Amino acid sequence: MPDRGRGDDAATAVPSRPLRRTPCVGVCSTTYGDLVCRGCKRYAHEIVGWNAYSDDQRERVWTRLNALLKDSVRAHIDVVDEGKLRAVATRLKLHDAAELPPEVLAFRTLRARSVPLDALGLHPRNARHSSIDTARAIDTEFYVRSRAHYEASFKTLT
Repeated sequence: MPDRGRGDDAATAVPSRPLRRTPCVGVCSTTYGDLVCRGCKRYAHEIVGWNAYSDDQRERVWTRLNALLKDSVRAHIDVVDEGKLRAVATRLKLHDAAELPPEVLAFRTLRARSVPLDALGLHPRNARHSSIDTARAIDTEFYVRSRAHYEASFKTLT
């Protein structure tokens, strides 16, 4: 089984191989003119070119997405009991539950089912929110970070 990395450094702590065939979650906003998809957080040109991308190109996109997601999760919650989180995710039959970094797994679990944070081994960093509100806050943070990354990487001053 390939090493999927579990260190704390955002650049190296993300899975080195795609976890699913595509990051698409079926909620594409690029068709409405967004340069960063509100669903999967890929850039419009990545979505258009995805099927023609090499494995290396896809891996780079996955690496960026998972690094941004991990940072977004860490801004809102701490994983205090990884075993509890993995047990719930396994019961929910989440894809790659045993392999995913805990922060990515936490977000996917919160999106899949409304389970109290403490039952998932998670602790909120700020005010107590429901798991649904926490998942929304993380998703919003993920989108903001993805847009900022896009703007820093591709936008030019005219």
